[in-house]
Amino acid sequence: MAEDREYDGYNPNPKRRRLDTPRQIFQNDSRASTPHRAQSRYASTPPPRNIGPTEEDSKALDRDWYGGDEFGGHSFGDEAHNPFASYDTWEGQQQETARHEKMTSRFDARRDQRNRENDAWETNRMLQSGVAQRRDMASDFVDDDESTRVHLLVHDLRPPFLDGRTIFTKQLEPIPAVKDPQSHMAVFSRKGSKVVKEARQQRERQRQAKEATSMTGTTLGNIMGAKEEDGDSALPVPAEDNAEPSERKGNKFSAHMKKADGASNFSQSKTLREQREYLPAFAVREDLLSVIRENQVVICVGETGSGKTTQLTQFLQEDGYGKTGMIGCTQPRRVAAMSVAKRVAEEMEVELGSTVGYAIRFEDCTSKETVIKYMTDGVLLRESLNEPDLDRYSCVIMDEAHERALNTDILMGLFKKILQRRRDLKLIVTSATMNSKRFSDFFGGAPEFIIPGRTFPVDVMFHRSPVEDYVDQAVHQVLSIHVSMGAGDILVFMTGQEDIEITCELIQKRLDALNDPPKLSILPIYSQMPADLQAKIFDKAAPGVRKCIVATNIAETSLTVDGIKYVVDAGYSKMKVYNPKIGMDTLQITPISQANASQRSGRAGRTGPGKAFRLYSEKEFKEDLYLQTIPEIQRTNLANTVLMLKSLGVKDLLDFDFMDPPPQDTITTSMFDLWALGALDNLGELTDLGRKMSAFPMDPSLAKLLITAEEYGCSEEMITIVSMLSVPNVFYRPKERQEEADAAREKFWVHESDHLTYLQVYTNWKANGYSDGWCVKHFLHPKSLRRAKEIREQLLDIVRMQKMELTSCGMDWDIVRKCICSGYYHQAAKYKGSGEYINLRTNLGVQLHPTSALYAGHPPDYIVYHELILTSKVYVSTVTAVDPHWLADLGGVFYSVKEKGYSVRDKRITETEFNRKMEIEAKMADDKRKDEERKQMEEERTQKKSKKIGADGKKFVTQGAVKKPVIKRRGRGF
Repeated sequence: MAEDREYDGYNPNPKRRRLDTPRQIFQNDSRASTPHRAQSRYASTPPPRNIGPTEEDSKALDRDWYGGDEFGGHSFGDEAHNPFASYDTWEGQQQETARHEKMTSRFDARRDQRNRENDAWETNRMLQSGVAQRRDMASDFVDDDESTRVHLLVHDLRPPFLDGRTIFTKQLEPIPAVKDPQSHMAVFSRKGSKVVKEARQQRERQRQAKEATSMTGTTLGNIMGAKEEDGDSALPVPAEDNAEPSERKGNKFSAHMKKADGASNFSQSKTLREQREYLPAFAVREDLLSVIRENQVVICVGETGSGKTTQLTQFLQEDGYGKTGMIGCTQPRRVAAMSVAKRVAEEMEVELGSTVGYAIRFEDCTSKETVIKYMTDGVLLRESLNEPDLDRYSCVIMDEAHERALNTDILMGLFKKILQRRRDLKLIVTSATMNSKRFSDFFGGAPEFIIPGRTFPVDVMFHRSPVEDYVDQAVHQVLSIHVSMGAGDILVFMTGQEDIEITCELIQKRLDALNDPPKLSILPIYSQMPADLQAKIFDKAAPGVRKCIVATNIAETSLTVDGIKYVVDAGYSKMKVYNPKIGMDTLQITPISQANASQRSGRAGRTGPGKAFRLYSEKEFKEDLYLQTIPEIQRTNLANTVLMLKSLGVKDLLDFDFMDPPPQDTITTSMFDLWALGALDNLGELTDLGRKMSAFPMDPSLAKLLITAEEYGCSEEMITIVSMLSVPNVFYRPKERQEEADAAREKFWVHESDHLTYLQVYTNWKANGYSDGWCVKHFLHPKSLRRAKEIREQLLDIVRMQKMELTSCGMDWDIVRKCICSGYYHQAAKYKGSGEYINLRTNLGVQLHPTSALYAGHPPDYIVYHELILTSKVYVSTVTAVDPHWLADLGGVFYSVKEKGYSVRDKRITETEFNRKMEIEAKMADDKRKDEERKQMEEERTQKKSKKIGADGKKFVTQGAVKKPVIKRRGRGF
């Protein structure tokens, strides 16, 4: 293994080749007065010590990867997913400093004005007296910056198929996230919880007070020998770094799987066979298999915990379906696909990856012996590109279909056509009790098989009036149940990690204030929590102790906890909503649906009669909540979906059988983005570039980067950059070492590009022998980098399969920047001033994220960005500075360089000529299509005639056909 080398920062090669256009020189920019937002405050910081991510950090990284979006890499959006949320406070301090400087500058401005007036008076007296003469020296001080600065004109050009006359979907209007935006629940969800805000502010004040009184790391503290607390001591280098490369474990989930740390008494006292036989699904095994044999499509309805996910695949394998092909089972989430595969492998006593395996994006744990395959729905959707009829499968189970994930809806539309071509293929759609009839009707009245559950009556109680602070009221309700009601555990539904943690703290705080209260064990659970802590909710509480579980909507259907007798439903959840106007996904706290509310209440009746307390009124339940949750296809970006459907041969999206059609605006925005990238032509048809892009399992912009990199001669570098963008954030920033981590990060900065910063990190990691110790030393996540390395290898395989040439540009990174511009020119922004940028196409005001390498220096005039982040402001993340000429050359449909004398009238003429040209092309293509249809109809008529006329020219009658003469009669009709 290569010896670890100290990295001292980016040192560009001064002899590297330039492109035809001059690079932007930031040092001589006219905005020299812009304050340095990340100055050398780390100059006296000692070198970073060998600290590294804790075990919890490593687990959290896994959850970001396995629990995140199927097409996502970096995760942002809320407190749980935004790794840079603490920057808000730091930025607030910067703003306070800026305000102070502004006040000071006002006094300076007044003093300068007085000085100028005095100078003018003295100059005037000297000129009048003849002591001095005036000379014109203005030409010596001409500022050439404005004359050399390039200005871009933005054109509003649209292809003919997006002229507003074409309808792509039956759903013309967007679906709002809430039923009534002015309802009490909608207003309260936008406001948020008051006690949560107060707790957040209190934590921030405590943190600032601690920092203000701490001497550690300061000059005085170093003199006095102040040291960190023992709990913050450096961690050892991970053990994997000392192993030989051949002995290192893979980075796959299966390589690190262990048996669950926590389990219920039932699972500990029973064998796996006994546990299987206890499940409700096992009791109806023969009846279920009989229905599957007699029908091609079966809708299987069962409560969570009935065993349908783990047992159905085993039933089918035992019944012989595995002999003619694989038994596939799709899951909407990656973590579910892996954990269920692990459980089934344990029950069948086989090694994971052999008879039972799983497949997720960039991770395939299957083999030639695999018979039962669990996978995300996105993996099966991508397999349909290469196998339109899914010939390798004898049976497919679509699990958790009631969640209506995006890929699940697309797969159901595809299966409708596949089942017509393959009569031997079996499809089982599993669902909770809600929505089962919708699935049955969609598949032409398919039979519904209900797995009987063990449910008991639940007494549902509504709140008398609207609840303004759902967290405070939930805490009050929990304490009321605990003090005044009988035995039984409590389940509280909250929206996210922050709400859950503060709810738990408030329950404990108010419980301690009571005189001799009954014992209560408070257990939080959310997706970002370590697995061993999650498992504690299944452990039986000590005698005389009641459990109170505070959970997100993960407890609705994804897990079952015995002993729950009381449910407290706040009535809210976090939902991802897409805004097509700015092209951005956001996480919003919204009221749940009536189906979700029923599902939550049902948790109280699993082991006995229970009670459900809804923190909203019955009127709000009936009037303000949707009947069902809005399907993901109606509230998310569809660029990848449209590209996939076009690749599958769906020319007209109106012809595709959506269970719930997506909104017109979302389809239009997605198709416009694909046209802007060159994936669709002016008629909306898939181009050769678009067909290549569909082969890569990632965002269309990233796919285009990989394809155009071959043309620019930098495919090796671009594959590395895309791999780094496809994993959770590689930079590690522990709360106790934030300044050291920031100083280490600055060494990797390439001040022209965040994309090149990622390339810089990977290149140096590779030069140091892929060392984990080197990562820890430089505050990098070893696991993220190893995963990026695995993704890079898979992308190399795809590139070779596409017969693309692998090239490298060496250190000529201007080429890489221009290639990046080719994939992101539709996401370009221009510097406005005061640290703010304006999106060239949407006029949306955005700002550089404080973690960007460009944040520290003078802001460039033009940038392109990877994604938007919405926290307290709208930030652009992963940014690259570009030359405006590149934008005009590569994004000619949007931009052109403004020439002298070019007026608004000239711009309007250009746009009109472009649109007229597009209309002519569309008309020519339409005429050509009609001509081809006419010729095809004539050929069909000719073929029909040739069938009736033999070689000798005599008429003949096809055997079995009886033709009777038609006799024309006169008279009245009948």
